[in-house]
Amino acid sequence: MPLDGRGRHTTATVEDYVKSIYHLGGSDHPVATTDLADRLSVSAAGTSHKLRQLSQLGLVEHVPYHGVRLTSAGVRAALEVIRHHRLAEQFLVEILNYTWDEVHDDAELLEHVMSERLEARIAAKLGNPAHDPHGEPIPTPTGHVAQTPPQRLIDLPQGAKARIRQVNDRDPAKLRYLAQLGLIPGAELIVLHRGPFREPLRVLISGQEHVISLELAAELGVEQPLFPRTSA
Repeated sequence: MPLDGRGRHTTATVEDYVKSIYHLGGSDHPVATTDLADRLSVSAAGTSHKLRQLSQLGLVEHVPYHGVRLTSAGVRAALEVIRHHRLAEQFLVEILNYTWDEVHDDAELLEHVMSERLEARIAAKLGNPAHDPHGEPIPTPTGHVAQTPPQRLIDLPQGAKARIRQVNDRDPAKLRYLAQLGLIPGAELIVLHRGPFREPLRVLISGQEHVISLELAAELGVEQPLFPRTSA
């Protein structure tokens, strides 16, 4: 289980906080208290109180007028929780036949009780996967995490070809909708049209044309080029 800055095992609440700070700011950027409170669905006052506790544990440091940032101990704790969560999701899909929209809530429970031995056994059983069912990178046991895709579907120009690499996993209904459209990790697509004034995108997936909202397109990580150039 993750440790705090004093070498003691963390609680589930502490783990939720450091994980959420990492998701909002990564390992470098400060996170506003209000943004953190919104993500955790708690009050700003309650969040401020908890952050003072995390500071005493050596997991966060306050950045004046900007919010909080994870310390090195906080980053390590966050990445271990994220590793547990994403391994649990992959295990639930691959071994227990969950669908990708069912796994998030159960993985939220499992991430807090997973021992190092269980983590190692699950990883070995799965063949030490690099990504979870949504294409999100699984941190290594040493805390290394693969580079997040630099592009999003919303940023691609008209005519671009790409492959879906990762999808935000927090909304089960959205995941079911994306699966119906074929917008899952590994799917190849072409941007057929993008217009002005926040007009939705039209994309081609598996021979089918679909209209994708800009909000949805902003949550889909992609990689390019799909087809590498070859010399003449």
